[in-house]
Amino acid sequence: MADVTVILNPTAGRGAGQRLSPQISTCLAGQGLDFELLSSEGPGHASLLASQAVEQGVPVVVAAGGDGTVNEVLHGLVKALDGPEGTALGVLPIGTGNDFAYAAGLPLTLPEACQVIAGGQTRTIDVGRAQADNEEARYFGNGVGIGFDAIVNIESRKLQQLRGFAVYLVAAFRTLVFYYHAPLVELSVDGQEIVRPSMMLSIMNGRRFGGGFLMTPEAEMDDGLFDVCLVGQVPRPAMVGFVPRFMRGTHVTDARVTLSRGRRVRVVSESPWAAHVDGEIYGLGASRYEVEILPQRLRLLC
Repeated sequence: MADVTVILNPTAGRGAGQRLSPQISTCLAGQGLDFELLSSEGPGHASLLASQAVEQGVPVVVAAGGDGTVNEVLHGLVKALDGPEGTALGVLPIGTGNDFAYAAGLPLTLPEACQVIAGGQTRTIDVGRAQADNEEARYFGNGVGIGFDAIVNIESRKLQQLRGFAVYLVAAFRTLVFYYHAPLVELSVDGQEIVRPSMMLSIMNGRRFGGGFLMTPEAEMDDGLFDVCLVGQVPRPAMVGFVPRFMRGTHVTDARVTLSRGRRVRVVSESPWAAHVDGEIYGLGASRYEVEILPQRLRLLC
């Protein structure tokens, strides 16, 4: 049995995963690592492979892909582990956004990321658990986006010719043109309630979504708390001005933005409010979400 199982998503980064497979093997071998490289074959497969690695006692499981791949591997690890002891998570960020790696302070280049895997140093991070009223619970590392942000994520999947942050930037402006929905939302953060028409909600363990939108610039992945950002009803023209502010993280001073911190978040919308979990579409048609943080739940190679 190899010391490291690498789970590669060949479709990550618009096909970069498949192209980079030989380079990943060369890079890891150059670090003297004893590893096995496995490719995921479809949705849910990376989670299954991660859980199987835990059962086999593999010390390190590495997600090679983007935020969706990291989410699947993390989900499989947390489901299989009783706590933070045991298999650790490593990340080779070769996706479109790589927001989890950014939030965790991990290197975003392949050679440096392989060095982190070889170094073996770990930190223990918090993990979130999301439950929509029409879905199975989902563990996550970076965050949950509900409303406008989720539609941006859906739009981004239609832009196959673009790469990197440009995908999400163009998707954001497309969403501004074609989508405007601000349902009445009841938000409870550790029992403190807010009721208001809202455009979007971000429940964050990390700091950013979409490869460059700093939803919660002060969030930390090991403080035992979510950073929660609720954006109220904003006229469509004003939303255009919000886009660069989210890129800089300066939206937090706007009166229409409410920031809070807490361990448990409950969201009830008067109409269905789509969501994504670490960039993966979740809860289409759902109008109620329960999200909780699991402090110090997973070891991460850093």
